Amino acid sequence: MPAHLLQEEISSSYTTTTTITAPPSRILQNGEGKLEKTLLHLEEDIGPELKDDIYDPSYKDKEGPRPKLEYVWRNIILMFLLHLGGLYGILLIPTCQVYTWLWVVSCYGFSALGITAGAHRLWSHRSYKARLPLRLFLIIANTMAFQNDVYEWSRDHRVHHKFSETDADPHNARRGFFFSHVGWLLVRKHPDVKEKGGLLDLSDLKAEKLVMFQRRYYKPGILLLCFILPTLVPWYFWGETFQHSLYVATFLRYTLVLNATWLVNSAAHLYGYRPYDKTINPRENILVSLGAVGEGFHNYHHTFPYDYSTSEYRWHLNLTTLFIDCMAAIGLAYDRKKVSKAAILARVKRTGDGSYKSG
Repeated sequence: MPAHLLQEEISSSYTTTTTITAPPSRILQNGEGKLEKTLLHLEEDIGPELKDDIYDPSYKDKEGPRPKLEYVWRNIILMFLLHLGGLYGILLIPTCQVYTWLWVVSCYGFSALGITAGAHRLWSHRSYKARLPLRLFLIIANTMAFQNDVYEWSRDHRVHHKFSETDADPHNARRGFFFSHVGWLLVRKHPDVKEKGGLLDLSDLKAEKLVMFQRRYYKPGILLLCFILPTLVPWYFWGETFQHSLYVATFLRYTLVLNATWLVNSAAHLYGYRPYDKTINPRENILVSLGAVGEGFHNYHHTFPYDYSTSEYRWHLNLTTLFIDCMAAIGLAYDRKKVSKAAILARVKRTGDGSYKSG
């Protein structure tokens, strides 16, 4: 069976896919229509439970100087040591056993899905639903990824979407590449991030027992899944040296996953095209999609954050969408939300930068 037919079969079978359509009459009222009114109508179409991750264009930074930066020296020291260990791990790669390379790739993909399919698309944006076995898989994978627990990750991510590129955005890209990439983790959060984050409705996350269980036992969880297990498996099962196991399978692997995720906040907000909405900063960045298993179609994602694929093109450079569709085929994922082609084209015509190419 041709690949495109297989994709359609898996994408549409065994489960429902909700197509979100913004009625043209609503979008185009008052001439070209204002962005604020369009977003309001989209919120009505997709339901009030999704509105907390919809961009608020009316919010502006408060006037006056920013608060003085407060460095978090513990984070600075630990991040420096981690990257130093990762660099040393690169030197050890040529002398690793093949099984260790395969183990690193497996752990990378597993933990990446914990962020992309789990914390991001499932829990932050509620763009699809997952049954208990899949949620359990994703919560374990997310713990291995060690990028804050799902509750905190989702809260910060919703704030990022709603107040993107302002002081209320945890990794505001207007403060430069380094800040949006890693610097935001090395300083205290801006007061506006805390203020706006505290106003979000996080009742869905609080009601998720698995999410709250992870939050409660997060420290022992990351110690076991992010550090101990990835080190012991190659050392015990195929006799890899402890040095290679620690620096390659653990420190290098963890460093790579972190930086691939951070590139979504930095590179994908600064470099690339804006075919869907030229009025916002996020861009389409193919290289980021390769490293972050599908998260680099960022102009699309910030334009339509409720789309489970985070892209118009589903499987194209998007292993996370392939994974979710496979889970849907066996009944573990369902109610995948997808934006209609008509709504996409209407938005491209109205706010795109002219670089759009239909796939």
